[in-house]
Amino acid sequence: MAESVQFALDALPTLLIGAITTLQLTAAAVFLGLIGGTLLGIARLSSFKPLQIASRIYIDFFRGTPLLVQIFMIYFGIPAVTGFSFNRFLAAIMALSLNAAAYLAEIVRGGIQSIETGQREASESLGLSPLQTMRYIIFPQAFRRMIPPLGNEFITLLKDTSLVAVIGYEEILRRGQLIVATNYRAFEIYFMVALVYLVLNILSAQAFIWLEKQMDPARKSKRQETAIGGEAIQ
Repeated sequence: MAESVQFALDALPTLLIGAITTLQLTAAAVFLGLIGGTLLGIARLSSFKPLQIASRIYIDFFRGTPLLVQIFMIYFGIPAVTGFSFNRFLAAIMALSLNAAAYLAEIVRGGIQSIETGQREASESLGLSPLQTMRYIIFPQAFRRMIPPLGNEFITLLKDTSLVAVIGYEEILRRGQLIVATNYRAFEIYFMVALVYLVLNILSAQAFIWLEKQMDPARKSKRQETAIGGEAIQ
């Protein structure tokens, strides 16, 4: 037992290096996916039918096919057709970002649609353009409501990064596989891999809970009232 624990602890530094890589991969994919998802979500709400249909086809394709297949299509399929090959990092980022954009598009669409139509009408009466209304009125409120599902998507994507191990990208799982290949201590290593993922997911969930609280209008109003009250006492 003591030997197994010591072996797992010896492997931990290597796995932590993989954890940093996993976080970088997840953050990049979420950032790019959020940009793409925002554009797709707005396109889904567009009155221009061809744009609406094109965005729907994209979303249905990437949500309806396995991420693993998408990784293979990008890393192996595109080079076979075009002759242009991707390095592992670029292929992983592309696959995860394109997949995340499809899910984030629906989150963005739902967030925007949750805002009352009366606010759009009020913005129009003030002379704001549709773009200004979206930028200054609708999207900031919608974003606050999107934080919980965005947190869920971030955690899902963080776990899905393990799939890029199949193309040899050295994130947490791949580094664990390399250790197992040389030492044949599968249980200890994969248990540590699972533990590292668990810690990352818990920390990510707490970070989004903190962000949600910070952006809560009631909390902001209470802080402002407290600050004003303190100044009045002084």
